Amino acid sequence: MAASGNDAKFFTRGKIQEFKSELQDAARGKDKKFQKRKTVLKKIVANITMGNDMSQMFPEVIQCLPIPVLEIKKMVYLFLVSYNRVRPDLIEHAIPHFQADCEDRNPLIRALAIRTMSYIPLPSIMTALIEPLRHSIKDADPYVRKTAAICVAKIYLVDFRLVEREKFIDSLKDLLKDANPTVVANAVAALTEISDRNDTMVLKFSFSLAAKLVAALENCSEWGQIYILDSLLNYVPQTSDEATIMTERIVARLQHSNSAVVLTVIKVLLYLMNYIESKQSNDYLCKKMGPPLGIISLSLRTRTYDEYLVTLLSSGPEVQYVALRNILLIIQRRPSVLKDDVKVFFCKYNDPIYVKLAKLEIIYRLARESNAAIVLTELHEYATEVDIDFVRKAVRSIGRLAIKIPPAADPCIKVLLELIDSK
Repeated sequence: MAASGNDAKFFTRGKIQEFKSELQDAARGKDKKFQKRKTVLKKIVANITMGNDMSQMFPEVIQCLPIPVLEIKKMVYLFLVSYNRVRPDLIEHAIPHFQADCEDRNPLIRALAIRTMSYIPLPSIMTALIEPLRHSIKDADPYVRKTAAICVAKIYLVDFRLVEREKFIDSLKDLLKDANPTVVANAVAALTEISDRNDTMVLKFSFSLAAKLVAALENCSEWGQIYILDSLLNYVPQTSDEATIMTERIVARLQHSNSAVVLTVIKVLLYLMNYIESKQSNDYLCKKMGPPLGIISLSLRTRTYDEYLVTLLSSGPEVQYVALRNILLIIQRRPSVLKDDVKVFFCKYNDPIYVKLAKLEIIYRLARESNAAIVLTELHEYATEVDIDFVRKAVRSIGRLAIKIPPAADPCIKVLLELIDSK
């Protein structure tokens, strides 16, 4: 916090000529531990952040590249990424320094060098990056390897022919078998990014590779878990047993605190259930998917409140709405997932209208003969609300309920007649 407060003083508009003089003086004189140049570079970066044009500093800033200090290299590289298009003639002077940093003993500097080069979309830089990137993919340090994986995807956006010609996609596929989970997650992310932009590229995973990806989930970030789980949709189970084994390995992720992870797990489970022949296994998975889909789950058998599970529908209205739209899609395919939980979707007085309308559709979808009475009572209450659009949808839902559940037709008609009389 103290360092952050001290850096605030750099955020004042400076004069380019003063910055030039300060860097030149520091280079000529005694600059102990490069403190003077570090201070000037901080001022330059602060001015870039404020939107001030610092491109005239290009020659002086490039001269700071050989300084073996990570903090200084970060600032110089940030400057080069910001202004490489302004002075493409001068950026080539940085190539020898980039290549030297790619062989530095410090893995942070090696990773920083290839990442920066991948962010400079100039032909000369892309060509110079080929060999360093090839070595970085096989680097002994996992941080460099994971950075290299993302760099391949970045280069693909600039020059896909280069990536295909140098067979970097094959190198990414090799990284899927890496021992480090973070490297695996980044390789998956890069391959996913590339395949989304390549109509001819189709990712196919074997059972052994899919199992390895699932094993990497435990030690991945939430971002990495989502990419890996999404990639499992490229795996086609050859037998029902394979699909069952895979669901057993990922079903525990339904308890994850991140709603995006939970929804991705559910998507994968629904996909794998298409290959499972056992009705008992599918029923079990449907039961497991219920609570994470927004149920504040309470065991009706034991009535103990410590079994409540705070999940998606306890989040803010925006997250709730996304969850509700996903739930609607799920129950259209697998209505048994939430067949006993219609009460969870009853509207609250302070729900935004878009959340209420989403819940209303789900309530209708989950209605059946055993819960028709409570659903009708709830719809009757909605039909007396003040919001005209919501009331109209509620009345329509009562009519649809009468058609969907014949034994409930007479009570529905009675409620509709009451509503007509009340108006």
